Amino acid sequence: MGLGETKSSPGYGNPPWIFKGRYTLGGFFLANYDDSPAGVFDELVVIAGIVWNPPTSCAWAARVLVNSEEACHHGRKEVGLPSQVARFSKRITPVPRQTKDKFGGFLNMIGVGTTICHSKDCMDVQVTEVVGPASSDICNIKLLTDVPTPKFNKWMGPSITMSLPSFSGQTEYNPNLLKYSCRLACRVRAVRPAKVSGPSPLKKERNHDSESRGFTAEKVVDNARNLSISVMLSKPILALEFNFLEMQVEAPIILSNKTTSSLPAA
Repeated sequence: MGLGETKSSPGYGNPPWIFKGRYTLGGFFLANYDDSPAGVFDELVVIAGIVWNPPTSCAWAARVLVNSEEACHHGRKEVGLPSQVARFSKRITPVPRQTKDKFGGFLNMIGVGTTICHSKDCMDVQVTEVVGPASSDICNIKLLTDVPTPKFNKWMGPSITMSLPSFSGQTEYNPNLLKYSCRLACRVRAVRPAKVSGPSPLKKERNHDSESRGFTAEKVVDNARNLSISVMLSKPILALEFNFLEMQVEAPIILSNKTTSSLPAA
C-alpha cells in the first residue's frame, strides 16, 4: 500500500465535497488474495483521496481493478465500488545481493570467504484494464521483495488490527452514497516505495467533428482513467507491506439515496 500527495478535482470517483485546487492524501493498494468468497484474484485499488467525515476520515476509491469477473460483480453490486476487470501480467526476475562480513573482501580473494548471498525478487506487474474487446494499459508496478529462506528470516513487522472506513457508491451500478468499513488483521512494516510508470503516450489524431461534439461519454471515461493514473504517479510519502493479511469487509450502509451526478463506470 502506498500513500502520496495528490491534487483532487471534481469528477467520477470523487465525493461532492472535494473541490478543485485542494490537496489531500491518495495512494493505491495492490493485493493478491489466495482465499475469498470470489476465489483467488489480484486487486489494484486507487484511492483518490482521504476525506474528513467527523469524527474520522474516510478513503474514497476512484478505481478498483480485479482479474475476476465474480469479484468485479460483487464489488459493483454489494459494496458500490467502481470495479472493473483487468489483466495482471507478472514477471519475476531474481536480483542477487551480497552481504560481506568484516573480513569478507580478503577471505574471498584467497578462496575461503564467508560471503552470504541474500537474494531479492524484482516483480513487474503490468495492469491492463479490459472493457469488452478493448483494453487499455493502466500502469506498470515494479516491486522489490525479499526471497524467504529458512536460514535468514526477515522481520515481518508487528501484528496489528485496524478498521478502515471508506465511502463508495454513486456509480452506474449502485447510485446511493455508501459508507463501509474494512477490518484488517496483519503484520505490517514500512518498505521501499514501488516504482510506478504510466502507459506510453498515445498519438491521437485530431478529429474536428468529434471535438465539435464537446464532452462525450468516452471523454469522461478517459478523463477518469487518466486521473486515476495520475494518483499512482504522484510523489510517494509512505509505503507499507501487509503480510498474513486477513480482511473482513462489512456490509455498507446508505448515507444518501439522492444522487447529484452519476457517471458510467469506465
